[in-house]
Amino acid sequence: MKMKADDYLVYDAGTGTYKEDAEQLVRDDVEKHYWLNVARTIAKDWRLYLMLVPMILIFLFWRYFPMYELLGCFKVDDSVLDVADQLYAGFAYFKQLFGGSSLSTTFWAAFRNTFLLSFYGLCFGFPMPIIVALFFNEIRSNILRSFLQVATYLPKFMSTVVMTSLVTMLVRQASPLAGMEMGVISRFLVQLGLISQEMGNAGMLNNPGFFRAIYQISGIWEGAGYDSIVFFAAIIAISPTSYEAAQIDGAGKMAQMKYVVLPSILSTIVIMLINRIGSLLNVGYEKVLLLYNPNTYVTADVVSTFAQRYGIADGLVGVASAAEMLNNVMGMILVIAANTIARKASDVSLY
Repeated sequence: MKMKADDYLVYDAGTGTYKEDAEQLVRDDVEKHYWLNVARTIAKDWRLYLMLVPMILIFLFWRYFPMYELLGCFKVDDSVLDVADQLYAGFAYFKQLFGGSSLSTTFWAAFRNTFLLSFYGLCFGFPMPIIVALFFNEIRSNILRSFLQVATYLPKFMSTVVMTSLVTMLVRQASPLAGMEMGVISRFLVQLGLISQEMGNAGMLNNPGFFRAIYQISGIWEGAGYDSIVFFAAIIAISPTSYEAAQIDGAGKMAQMKYVVLPSILSTIVIMLINRIGSLLNVGYEKVLLLYNPNTYVTADVVSTFAQRYGIADGLVGVASAAEMLNNVMGMILVIAANTIARKASDVSLY
């Protein structure tokens, strides 16, 4: 296609000549020296970029490099050969998971438990940090608020082993031979008549019906305070004039929360909700592994512990890899779906 001078030059009527547009010259200069400007920015703020190095290394070694092992989902397991040199097995491992064998039944039971644990965590665990942040915002004493914030943040900094050991002690079974009484929580529930004496003596962690409740309550206790930091930061960023305008209109505390605070932090809530839905099927195996036992497999076994048990203990590495792969693919689908719904419903999304 033939181009004319008018397509990219500006005609100067005074001189009767064509010249380049000033804005175009600026754009050309920016494009020409783009990488030079990037280098100058990095050199200027090199300390900030240096802080990114550990995070980049963590993602490389623990997120991206392990993706190479995903080939094990489609290769015949042979510990002697490298994954790339193993024979191609196609979707044989996935067929085992989708088939009608006992392995398939165990996997889908674990998948159901994974979804239920995450779904209950979303329903009961996600609103709690928002409620805690609203509670902190209403405390006028800075000293009292700081003390309560530190007290609620502390459980997050305990290791999973310490936290699960504490939970186990609180709901442990009675052992007369070892001289141990039932846990404090178990004894309290027995005195209230919520559970029987026999159930308390047997141990709540040995009862499949209590595992999900113990898992969720301990999770809320552990993470509600720490997760409230994001929401509290969004709340304190609200302009005081918004509260003053609401007070002039006669709004009380509850009305201010409903019409000022919650609408102001709605975008933060949506973003955090999308992130939470993205990890809906990503139940960490550490806590479950430390709390469950063969008596509670029916409600406690999740995909991660299923993969750990069959992949490491039984040596079925291909089946374990396929289970985790399937779980992660479904999690990715949930992220895309949640982001699409959020973008159409509220114009707030991750991308």
